[in-house]
Amino acid sequence: MTPLGDEWIVGRDHELALLSRLVDALTTGRSGALLMTGGPGAGKSALLDAAARMARRSGVRVLRCRGSEGESGLPFAGLHQLLRPFLDLAMGLPARQRAALLGVFGLDDGTPTVSDPLLTSLGALTLLSDVAEHGPLLLVIDDTHWLDLGTLDVLAFMARRLEGEPVALLLAARDTAVPAQLDRQVDRLTIEPLDPAAAGRLLDHQPRPPAGRARSRVLEQAAGVPLALVELARAVARDPAAAHEDTLPLTDRLEAIFAADLPELPPATRELLLFAAAAESAELPVILSAVGDRATPDDWLPAERAGLVRVDADRVRFRHPLIRSAVYRAATYTERHTAHRALADVLVGDPDRRAWHHAAAASGVDEEAARELDDSAARAQRRGGYAAAATALERAARLSPDPTVRAGRLVRAATMAMYAGHPRWVGELSAQVATLTDEPALLAEASLRAGWALAVTTRFAGSLGFLLPVAEAAVDEDPVLTLDALATATTPAYNSGAPEHREKILRIAERVPPQEDEIGRLWALAGCDPVRNRARALAMFARAWTDPLAEPGARPELDLPLARMVVLGGTAWVLDETAEAIRLLGAAMDHLRRSPTSGANATVAQALALALYESGSWTEARAALDEAYGLAAEGGLENVVVGAPVLRATLLALRGDTEEARAAVQRAVHGIDLPNCRSLQVRTHYALGAAALAEGDHAAAYDRFRAVYTRQPEPEPLHFHASDYYLADLVAAAVRTGRAEDARLVLDTTRRRLAEGETSARLTAIVHRADALLSEQDDAERHFTAALADPAGDRWPFERAQVRLDYAEWLRRRRRAVEARPLLAAALEVFERLGTRPWTDRTRAELRAAGVTPASPPAGSADSLAELTPQQLQIARLAAAGLTNREIGERIFLSPRTVGFHLYRIFPKLGITSRAQLRDALPEPGE
Repeated sequence: MTPLGDEWIVGRDHELALLSRLVDALTTGRSGALLMTGGPGAGKSALLDAAARMARRSGVRVLRCRGSEGESGLPFAGLHQLLRPFLDLAMGLPARQRAALLGVFGLDDGTPTVSDPLLTSLGALTLLSDVAEHGPLLLVIDDTHWLDLGTLDVLAFMARRLEGEPVALLLAARDTAVPAQLDRQVDRLTIEPLDPAAAGRLLDHQPRPPAGRARSRVLEQAAGVPLALVELARAVARDPAAAHEDTLPLTDRLEAIFAADLPELPPATRELLLFAAAAESAELPVILSAVGDRATPDDWLPAERAGLVRVDADRVRFRHPLIRSAVYRAATYTERHTAHRALADVLVGDPDRRAWHHAAAASGVDEEAARELDDSAARAQRRGGYAAAATALERAARLSPDPTVRAGRLVRAATMAMYAGHPRWVGELSAQVATLTDEPALLAEASLRAGWALAVTTRFAGSLGFLLPVAEAAVDEDPVLTLDALATATTPAYNSGAPEHREKILRIAERVPPQEDEIGRLWALAGCDPVRNRARALAMFARAWTDPLAEPGARPELDLPLARMVVLGGTAWVLDETAEAIRLLGAAMDHLRRSPTSGANATVAQALALALYESGSWTEARAALDEAYGLAAEGGLENVVVGAPVLRATLLALRGDTEEARAAVQRAVHGIDLPNCRSLQVRTHYALGAAALAEGDHAAAYDRFRAVYTRQPEPEPLHFHASDYYLADLVAAAVRTGRAEDARLVLDTTRRRLAEGETSARLTAIVHRADALLSEQDDAERHFTAALADPAGDRWPFERAQVRLDYAEWLRRRRRAVEARPLLAAALEVFERLGTRPWTDRTRAELRAAGVTPASPPAGSADSLAELTPQQLQIARLAAAGLTNREIGERIFLSPRTVGFHLYRIFPKLGITSRAQLRDALPEPGE
């Protein structure tokens, strides 16, 4: 039992010690973030209060906000509550940040602006950083699960960027409703029920502790939940016979207990409580105005004495959300509707909240209330609050008397939810449309949304089940819709790898007559069969890329040039036009970072990461992976949540961090049905095979690489595109383990299959390397030479370095060491730059065997760069280019203080002492 001020917290010594360490660290300038989760009544709020008291005693300023179920649909309501004490300081922010932050609160100067969620988040972070210059800050957030999505996005943004700031974030949420934005971003502390001994001690501290049978029943019923222990003890004290009654489920019992206090309260007090529960806001003037002359401020006193609410200045708070719920549920239908109507009448200056109260007061369907919510959704959309817009449209749909209008609002809600990056929500909304209308256009659009929702998970067959029927049905009547549907369908078809889906997409595409915009057809051709369709796709790509592109617009639904950029980037990647893919996808990401479309950001960032990895820009690839994963985890985009860690594990394996690579793969694919995600399955096999190869376990490596082809008499690739890039690695492992004949069977079958189309320079070199490793002397050298003949192969430096190493080993074994040396030197330069220790060690050993003593790696180049995180490297390069800390922060969405903190850590890693030395310490990007 721990004394804290005038309160006692029982059985939470461990939790309080963790909170104390968080506060202590904050007083020494170290940041932190912690999310406490637990069921209702677990004591999360009491622990937050305890942490706040600790902080204040230590001289730490505390900012607080609490989520509200009623305001969860109002964009940035929680953020406003948190920042309100310091909004006057926002005038000191950079202009773009100030406009973005004040704009979401409606506090700007009225100049039309384009919503920029990242600038809004950066503005909030910079504002807190400025405040923290005068002393550390503790942000205490209760009922996080009821915060609006805009606020959650900002909190997740800040949680990832607190390093170097004297700011800590302490949150609490119900364990069954942890916001996706924070689920993987913040360390978690689970608040478990009290053990029996602690529960007994808590009962003993109640004013009238139960005894005997009543005590055992309370302990049994409460099950260690502190709030239940307190409230059940109060109930038994009030009515001892209650201990012998049959019990209800715990939460119902608690709500009944809370409501049991209400009949004893004066009518005016009960009415105030109901209006406060209906308002779900803490604004005392609003509640009193709505009640009118039927109550006065003094009528709060009985509720305060009963421990139901706390009234401070102009705010009123329920002691626990379940009390609010009990008050609201205890009222009659008519009483609740009267409260909502009265609240709507006084909220004339707040059309959004007014619309929600009108909706709550509606009896059945109500088109007028639905239109008000529709207008609220439009305002939220203009502010960039797509999640809030989707919420309002969903409620408007339920109020719509006309089924077709209802279906249309649901489709629009699904579109807003898609822009907000919430695929499961999109699926739920889209599924309702078919039950409301037979309108073909609405049904087709709903199917497209449902298909997108499943495409970004791993339920690819379900996605295609929505998309392909739409594409096929529209071929004659609406070929543009067909190509749109096929473009969306190609991505899940690629990831699935199942041939029947790809064949159907290509058959439908052939039925579509030529269109003015052929981008959808291009992606279908390249994404479904990049070898057979390579020549045609490259010709279409060249035409599309030379088409004039308008400047991408600000609104996602109008951003056709941006959509084209993404499709062209994906096409370039699948066709091994890697440099073009990086250019296009990188430009697309620059645009997407300025819009709140997290679903698109995550998928494009992952595609960019793959292209960067293949091009040898591994540090930049890691940065793109971090961005992709963070966005996907927030939005529930399962394909990226799995795929990004698998690629990160591949990088770890190639650099020799094999145990961490295996652990990362295991975490990533847990619970995933890999046979239905063949692209992920192949990449997983390669990551684990690379780890085995790095350890010199060629047998295990061969088993993994061999698994990317079937065991049929004529082996087929497990994935039509991804498998063939690991063919040479399979052969190399086979030669070392006596399985050359099996590898030859795979190679011969693959060569015949690839001959049916046209291979890229990259894939051609891979096949030549495999042939060389399996060939006799003269043929081997011919294939090695062919693998290195095309200078385009330098675009994939790791693969080319492997060819050079294999060829050099082959030459040295034939006593041609002099010829091997330049090949080994070139391979070593690449392996050292990429930090692939196992391959570096092997190449150095070969050089020594060839009579050359390799020089030590330059201090401060590969090794020191490998010590930098992707973000630190980005900061270092921007600083080397002459940008100030504030300019860097604006560019990469960090506060100037955090930029300075990172530079402080970067200098010793690079062996330098000043900013002026950065330019010489860093290689050019891509080197």
